[in-house]
Amino acid sequence: MSQSSIIIEKHDEVVCLKLNRPEALNALNNQMMGEVKEALEDFERDDVVKVIILTGNDKAFAAGADIKEIADKKHFELYDRDFIQERWEMAARCKKPIIAAVSGYALGGGCELAMMCDYIIAADNAKFGQPELTIGVIPGAGGTQRLTRFVGKSKAMDMILTGRMMNADEAERCGLVSRIVPTADLLTEAINDAQKIAKLSQASVKLAKECVNEAYESTLDAGVRFERRVFHSLFGTRDQKEGMSAFIEKRPAEFKD
Repeated sequence: MSQSSIIIEKHDEVVCLKLNRPEALNALNNQMMGEVKEALEDFERDDVVKVIILTGNDKAFAAGADIKEIADKKHFELYDRDFIQERWEMAARCKKPIIAAVSGYALGGGCELAMMCDYIIAADNAKFGQPELTIGVIPGAGGTQRLTRFVGKSKAMDMILTGRMMNADEAERCGLVSRIVPTADLLTEAINDAQKIAKLSQASVKLAKECVNEAYESTLDAGVRFERRVFHSLFGTRDQKEGMSAFIEKRPAEFKD
């Protein structure tokens, strides 16, 4: 696969996908999102890859969609191509865990892309926002839906209707990000997390991710039933026997997936 707007770095079972249009603050254009989609599809098929990190650079995770590319698009053209769904949603569909490591600006489509990941680690200089109303549209890659689920109606309305940015401290208080780290340590922290996850039973990891996501799609009663059936099913795996035996024998588990 040839890329010109992303960089892929492998760290054993962890892969880091870096958005790489620094001259445009990593604005998300059609080419970049096509490369991101193709890379994520490849990682899903690659049995060596256990965890994915999605990041940008110190100045910007991604400062939004490339407005120059879409400004002249017509209604039916976007509808007919299913613009956004066509390429952007792969991050939300991955079965493998994806950590967003966000430094600098995560605005518009950049904020939405980060929210498609399983959780966000923010650098202390991170800024999040959905400023689409300031250019005459609304968020179109899940911003009105995912942001509301993360931070609640009032905060989401505040950000979307005014277009203001939220700094890392506010994002952590609201539950948008899992934690804040110094900018210089961001990628190291994300890789450390990813390597911890990669050592676990990957059947359990994928099913835990599915169960957490189910919480957004069902009632509490239905979600708990779903979780319990998944819990029961893991007792049919070798990793469950190994994990519990290792705990009883006070030794590290050696999961085989």
